[in-house]
Amino acid sequence: MNFFDRLHDRIRTVDSVVSVGLDPDPSRIPDHLTEYDLPRWAFNRRIIDATHEHAAVYKPNAAFYEDPDGWAALEETIAYAHGKNVPVLLDAKRADIGNTTRQYAQILEKADAITVNPYMGRDSLQPFLADEESGVFILCRTSNPGGADIQDLELESGEPVYERVAALADLWNENDNVGLVVGATKPEELEELREQVPDLPFLVPGVGAQGGDAEAAVEFGLANGVGLVNSSRGIIFAGEHDGEEFAKASGQAAKRLKKRLNQYRD
Repeated sequence: MNFFDRLHDRIRTVDSVVSVGLDPDPSRIPDHLTEYDLPRWAFNRRIIDATHEHAAVYKPNAAFYEDPDGWAALEETIAYAHGKNVPVLLDAKRADIGNTTRQYAQILEKADAITVNPYMGRDSLQPFLADEESGVFILCRTSNPGGADIQDLELESGEPVYERVAALADLWNENDNVGLVVGATKPEELEELREQVPDLPFLVPGVGAQGGDAEAAVEFGLANGVGLVNSSRGIIFAGEHDGEEFAKASGQAAKRLKKRLNQYRD
């Protein structure tokens, strides 16, 4: 079974398409956890305990782990999530050339899927695409305002760059392991991309703190029932002011988002 087969089973098991972003900003971790050897791991463990019944996947962003203690915390987090039968999608936006991109792809020995940047073309993604068991989410139409700087540029064919990226991703999906990252902040573009690539699952960020369209995220983000809608800060910091009880609010937030999204699922 490849990643999307496993994700399909996970979605059915927990009746959820919620991706919980594990972005443990050290400045927002509760004070009582800072005395631990690995505060980010201590934080994530409590979030996972509180949310795993509602999580289709966990999505740690590599930016919050790029130091020695951080990588140790990430490894513990991935192992613990797997212990709860939840797959892990590493939001790393990796890609490079030659030996470098092959080195980047080794992280898939631990994580189940990864986000990648297509700007350098197919050869920069080949080690990820060749891994038949892992998922590869290609950045296509991101939810940040600055995404338009490049993604909206019109090519000679008349199509914007992000539509060309979607078309290329569809061609590169030889192992049925490719998805797209498509933000929820412009629902009309979500719809257009779904029409263009009907079979690629989407990872849809922007529904939480960025206020994206939840209905569009579900209606157009899923391909044959498979896809993910991510919330990070809106879940993991829901109990930011609740002291040692912070994780309870996170569990409630994940459950609310699952219920909110499920009203739009078939």
